[in-house]
Amino acid sequence: MPPETPRPENFEELRFRPSEPRIATTAELKKTRLGRYAEIGPRVVLRDVEVGDFSYFERGGEAAHTRIGKFCSIAANVRINALAHPMERLTTHKISYRPNEYFRWLPVDQSVAESRRASTVTIGNDVWIGHGAILMPGVSVGDGAVIGGGSVVTGNVPAYTIVAGVPARPIRDRFPGPIAARIAGLSWWDWPLETLFDAIPDMQALPIEAFLDKWEGQSPDSANAK
Repeated sequence: MPPETPRPENFEELRFRPSEPRIATTAELKKTRLGRYAEIGPRVVLRDVEVGDFSYFERGGEAAHTRIGKFCSIAANVRINALAHPMERLTTHKISYRPNEYFRWLPVDQSVAESRRASTVTIGNDVWIGHGAILMPGVSVGDGAVIGGGSVVTGNVPAYTIVAGVPARPIRDRFPGPIAARIAGLSWWDWPLETLFDAIPDMQALPIEAFLDKWEGQSPDSANAK
């Protein structure tokens, strides 16, 4: 019997690709923090944004003053926190709050900038936002939600709810309530890479209840609770 080929010392790590974020050369990022494996596509513009592990923006997206969880799928041309203009003033034009672009010695109106920063958009984990959707200032999107393409989201979206339309309205639940609660309790998006690697074949093959039955007892959290 031939001798067993020795494994390299870093054999386990060979399963994982480099975790550095991938950023297209045409993307523009300012005051933005990216998690492991995050991907930012061509012509994406981000200003004061946090992007969680494995979340990605397809081409042409834009976001400002936004906090995004892990494993979010954001399609092309999505606009998150579409900034509002001051409608109560004589004009909605930026000449009233960014006069410095046209005149000397007139500064940016910081009250407008502060109002925009205060209207943060919060997006949970495992959220799918369809092509061309718009999320207005201050909305919150729960874990596992789905936002249909072309939707305009003006209010909060509950976890594991599918919404669509202008303005966006609930279409249906992604899962029945008890199943959604079990998924939330699993918090799979926080699993270490080793656990995710082992679980992916079951994600592909098992019905959701069978997956939960198996992995609720094997997740790192359940092991730590014993």
